[in-house]
Amino acid sequence: MAVSSDYLDFVLEQLAPVGPLTSRKMFGGVGLYAQGLFFAVIDDDTLYLKGDEALRPDFVAAGSHPFCPFADAKPMAYWSAPAEALDEPDQLVEWARRSIAVAAARKMRR
Repeated sequence: MAVSSDYLDFVLEQLAPVGPLTSRKMFGGVGLYAQGLFFAVIDDDTLYLKGDEALRPDFVAAGSHPFCPFADAKPMAYWSAPAEALDEPDQLVEWARRSIAVAAARKMRR
C-alpha cells in the first residue's frame, strides 16, 4: 500500500499538461486532484483513474484492471492506467482528462 516518492513525482510530471494538480495521502495511498476534483489514486506504485460505465469498455479494451483495495470487497470506480499510456505522456494526459470529466459529471449529479 506504499507509494514511492519517485513514482508520485513521475506521475505528477507526466500529468503536468492537465494543469495544476494536488496530491493528498490517504489510506496508505495518494489521491490526485485537478480543479478540486478527485480523479485518480495511486496505490502500490500503480496509477488508477476514475471511470464510469461509459468509460469502462475503454479501460477493459486497454487491459486495465479495477482498483480493489480489499480482497473481499467490491472494486471501486477506478481503473489502472493503461500500460502503454504510462509510456506515452500525451495518451496518459488524455486518459486523465477523461477521468476528470467523469469526476466533474459525478459532482454535477450530486
